[in-house]
Amino acid sequence: MRKILIAFITLIIAFAPANASSIDKILTKQHVNHGAVSISVKDAKTGDKIYSINDRTPRVPASTLKVITTAASLDTLGIDYKFSTKMYKSTNNDLYFKLGGDPFLTSGNLRTFIETAKSKNITPKNIYIDNTIFDSTEWGEGWQWDDALNPHMPKFSAYNLDGNLLDVEITPQKIGTAPTIIVKPFYPATIMNLIISVTDETNVSFAKNSDIAPNIINATGKISKQTIFKLPVENPKLYFNLRLQEAIRNRKMYYYNPIKIGILPKENVYLAEEITNNISKALSASLKNSNNLVAETLFKLAGAKYSNSTGSAYNSLTMLNSYFEKLALNTDDIKIVDGSGVSKNNMMTSDFMTSFLVKLYNSDNFAEIEQYFPTPGEGTLKNRMLYFKECLRAKTGTLSDTSAITGYITTRRGKVLVFNIMIQDAKTSEADKKNIEELILREIYMN
Repeated sequence: MRKILIAFITLIIAFAPANASSIDKILTKQHVNHGAVSISVKDAKTGDKIYSINDRTPRVPASTLKVITTAASLDTLGIDYKFSTKMYKSTNNDLYFKLGGDPFLTSGNLRTFIETAKSKNITPKNIYIDNTIFDSTEWGEGWQWDDALNPHMPKFSAYNLDGNLLDVEITPQKIGTAPTIIVKPFYPATIMNLIISVTDETNVSFAKNSDIAPNIINATGKISKQTIFKLPVENPKLYFNLRLQEAIRNRKMYYYNPIKIGILPKENVYLAEEITNNISKALSASLKNSNNLVAETLFKLAGAKYSNSTGSAYNSLTMLNSYFEKLALNTDDIKIVDGSGVSKNNMMTSDFMTSFLVKLYNSDNFAEIEQYFPTPGEGTLKNRMLYFKECLRAKTGTLSDTSAITGYITTRRGKVLVFNIMIQDAKTSEADKKNIEELILREIYMN
């Protein structure tokens, strides 16, 4: 009987995760409620579970969701995909701009279009914008109204231009007086200047009071040196048209009619100019730098291609579900509503995320996307996880009360593991959450 008992205990020890107790100790020492943490660690090749805690509990994934939506978009669009904005001339001497939702399109590109038109002696009767690439929805489901001035969450649309951001230049004046505020380039934004010029501090914030004046931005705080702040464009279509009109004036093209919306004809037009950007630029921006505008645009374009119609949230999610079916992943415990992870309506489990990472690791196109996961010292890991050097490729995520990290780690013994950590705790500071993530990953790396 004793031999059987010893053998049974030995079997339990053999199959117990070596790092379980140490991770539990980390959470206890850092005064984190174990129920607020989800962790899943699996073998990247086999998918065998190595460690888990609350791994089936749905939580807000924040920007770690970009790993899934970006991979699905790449699978649909292909590594050779290019964002494209085209200018056509019709036989009726009209110009058509066929928008492609390119998140990297700039005002300089619009000047290039007009310069090309002038060099070809095109004096258009009418200028039309074909915006049918996307629907008219410019924000994701569940995005928070109080993030309307957050430069990390601009609107996204067919009219993407200059990142859909404005430069607000604030220059201090005489001490105790209001500074000057200039919006660059020109855009009709009304800013209530409640800032004070000081000598030793710069602390400025922007807010709207929708109950009193929804179209007025209140700028408050103190400023000691000239500073440029970023603000999202409220109306991307208006901003695009202003920049196009500006390019027309500056290049002295004789055009005085309004810029109209019109669908590109199928006949009697020829391509006069095209500006493109490679998808690789978007993969890096989405995964390394966690750019929400790029992630949402990429996701919507993939939905448009999959459905062979206008890009919309519905078509993107249909594309995503088809991708999950191809990977044979059960989606019963998750909910995805946008492409960036900004929405708090997104729900993800650690178990699903690591199952997805295993599938991705063993897929044919893993090499195409692996290089765009940030390593310590770059992107959102610029000042984090430096301990791991080249052993870690991970995507981070941060929302109020939530911090997450997911990806691939090569242990000190050379074993490749997938992991997901989500901490959803209002009482723990963001910095402490990030520190806990690193402590857990060190334990995974060592043991």
